[in-house]
Amino acid sequence: MPGAGDGGLFDDRAQVEAAMPLAARMRPRDFAEFVGQSAVVGEQSVLRRALARGDAPSLILWGPPGTGKTTLARLIAQALRARFSALSAVTSGVADLRKEVEEAQRALRQDGRRTVLFVDELHRFSRSQQDAILPHVEAGTVRFIGATTENPSFSVNNALLSRCQVVALSALEDASMATLIDRAIEDRERGIGNLSCRLADEARDALIRHAGGDARTALNALELAASAAPPDDEGIREIDAQAIREAYLHPALRHDRQGDLHYDIASALIKSIRGSDADAAVYWLARLLEAGDDPLFAARRLVISASEDIGLADPAALPLAVAAMQATQLVGLPEARLMLAEAALYLALAPKSNSALRAYDAAQEDVRRRPGEPVPLHLRNAVTGLMRSQGYGQGYRYAHDDPSGVAAQEHLPQALRDARYYHPTQLGDEAQFFERWDAIRGRIRPQGGTRDADRP
Repeated sequence: MPGAGDGGLFDDRAQVEAAMPLAARMRPRDFAEFVGQSAVVGEQSVLRRALARGDAPSLILWGPPGTGKTTLARLIAQALRARFSALSAVTSGVADLRKEVEEAQRALRQDGRRTVLFVDELHRFSRSQQDAILPHVEAGTVRFIGATTENPSFSVNNALLSRCQVVALSALEDASMATLIDRAIEDRERGIGNLSCRLADEARDALIRHAGGDARTALNALELAASAAPPDDEGIREIDAQAIREAYLHPALRHDRQGDLHYDIASALIKSIRGSDADAAVYWLARLLEAGDDPLFAARRLVISASEDIGLADPAALPLAVAAMQATQLVGLPEARLMLAEAALYLALAPKSNSALRAYDAAQEDVRRRPGEPVPLHLRNAVTGLMRSQGYGQGYRYAHDDPSGVAAQEHLPQALRDARYYHPTQLGDEAQFFERWDAIRGRIRPQGGTRDADRP
């Protein structure tokens, strides 16, 4: 019977939707419900204006988890009145892609209906798999939308990247998160409104704080906390901050050892040390370690910073950083966090100088600009009679024979005798080199050493 059959169908659909996680049930049904990302999906945005004209380019949606990439792809297909075909790069291959393209061709041929082909986790597709998408994008068989948490500049091949517009989505702001949470608590159809929950202010703050801008994480934690909260005599489920903390269990820190966030956090660590911010340095170090990163990766970054940013302003910084790395190898975690924290704090508070980096870069520029400059004869080692007859070693002055310990002779190629690479700072221990290097340079190159290396 049609009636019974239809009723069964609707019942089944309701059961399926009820079994879905809260984040999936609360997925926005139109742009009016879409929260956040106003620069991308606001009424006056380029994308919305294109959709109002009945078209949209192929897109790559780039952003952290829980920021609306999949939802946005669905809403675009809905606005275009197009079929929505979704693949996951984790579980799908070229054969799956071909099957979806055949369906898109059939829909286009039979009733002129376009297809939005959505590929989630696009960065997981190999280059050959990404290449397989190209001809169908170019032919207009599909409107392609890829979603990725990784920087498309590195994870998407240039051919596909050039045929798509990249849309960057950001982690949701606290106000947007609060709107989504309140909506889920009040909605009796799709949310948890039928549970009569009351969320304390401190609980809402904890929910937002732990989610880190990820709506999916926040809503699923809210659902768990709501289901675990017992109703009081009036049937109200009080959700406090402790319930939220328990719902998150051990909060997963957003991190990827091979991804952008990994290197973003490492960059923040180094720049905090360079900026002499001890609090920030130890915070970013903890972000790396608590996310399960290799402690030796952090240790190597500290060793590099000791030379690049502290250098001769505090020559003790490098051996201390090396010692921290060796101690990390010796004891491992969790104890290694103490050695690494000590090193990070020391480096942050040490005086800063990048004179070694600047000196090398300047010398490197001259090496590349004039790669064939001969070694001056007096600096060459005369180990045979032929070499001596060619003038090797002649005129060389042994520095230890001079009472000052500095021989009055030049050591650079003749064409570079006026170059000056090392510019000591007057910070920390390096201040002692400032006048000494001036005096030495005046003795070994009385007529030279006046041209900065980066000048012609």
